[in-house]
Amino acid sequence: MKVLVVGGGGREHTIVWKIAQSPSVDKIYCAPGNGGISELAECVDISATDKDAMVKFAKENNIDLVMVAPDDPLVLGMVDAMEAQGIRAFGPRANAAIIEGSKSFSKDLMKKYNIPTAAYEVFTDSESAIEYVKKGSFPAVIKADGLALGKGVIIAKDLEEAEAAIKDMIDGGKFGKSGSRVVIEEFLTGPEVSVLAFTDGKTVCPMVSAQDHKRAYDNDEGLNTGGMGTFSPSRLYDEAKQKECMENIFIPTIKAMASEGRPFKGVLYFGLMMTPNGVKVIEYNCRFGDPETQVVLPRLKTDLVEIMNAVIDEKLDTINIEWDDNAAVCVVMASGGYPVSYEKGYEISGIEDANAMDNVIVFHAGTKLVDGKYVNNGGRVLGVTAVAEDLDAAIKKSYEAVSKISWKDEFHRSDIGIKKY
Repeated sequence: MKVLVVGGGGREHTIVWKIAQSPSVDKIYCAPGNGGISELAECVDISATDKDAMVKFAKENNIDLVMVAPDDPLVLGMVDAMEAQGIRAFGPRANAAIIEGSKSFSKDLMKKYNIPTAAYEVFTDSESAIEYVKKGSFPAVIKADGLALGKGVIIAKDLEEAEAAIKDMIDGGKFGKSGSRVVIEEFLTGPEVSVLAFTDGKTVCPMVSAQDHKRAYDNDEGLNTGGMGTFSPSRLYDEAKQKECMENIFIPTIKAMASEGRPFKGVLYFGLMMTPNGVKVIEYNCRFGDPETQVVLPRLKTDLVEIMNAVIDEKLDTINIEWDDNAAVCVVMASGGYPVSYEKGYEISGIEDANAMDNVIVFHAGTKLVDGKYVNNGGRVLGVTAVAEDLDAAIKKSYEAVSKISWKDEFHRSDIGIKKY
């Protein structure tokens, strides 16, 4: 069969890598793809959000299965557009992808169906929003309602920071249309855990847990990023926590979406916080997380294509999804200056040396192949993933691989996976 993967980052490289292991797949395309993906798939120069061009390509090339990976095209309705032309597509339709596309929608859904989350209010004018935060406590969490590349959340430590964030979003258009409506919610405390789940709208199958590191620098300092590294499994997410989440969060969310006439089919990402008052939802994503995918999929034993087909056909309850009893760590290597501004085009050395190590995979996020050599072409450039029998061994191996790779102004955190909470 022929598969088209939509997207071009580290998550998509991981998905392509996993799909390539399926005996049912003869040919993989990726649009737009990146330098590293080009080793496994034929990259097609189509923007991930260009619905019409993507559908046209899928039809003309007789694609059997389209995997829509990023949030933007899902929220824009790319799965709907594919299905309208009779093309099998994996991912939620637009009316379900709104669970990530609008934070106010997801918060209202949780309130209506008693799914545990932080207290909140929604605002469209800065004056009312500022009056609200003046009456609350700090820190306060200010969120752009729509998609903002993982950067639309500000944790304001005082009123001055809160006012600035609100005005930047609503009046200053910092995140465009996404920030014209803001969600202000209480600040929760506790360790965060990410759990992704396959769901066909009726059955929900959680994947192995992961923990992400969002801040740019060691000790969780610096600006929020799309993710500077991740590890799986979480040291804290045990069977009791999984049972609590299944009963209070996972199943109720799938039932809630179905009740709203928005059945969710695809991968639903649960961003969770283990608070003193139980596990609560911080956010939903309507797709595989990045960089969580880079540590979750290497632990998957079952054929990913088989799972995707079962989701599309609403037969997820008929297959047994198996996972390796091991651990994985991904360290993100980034361009100097990320997440603000950075230079592109520097030659990267050492990728082959790292890939030559046992149980190490270097996933490309922001690279470009120029004259046979890889150069950095984004903020997050590489995700260096190592798999081992336990977390400590995986951390050691991942950093050993990282030490073999370099380019001008590269930086990475040195504490991925080390924190015990």
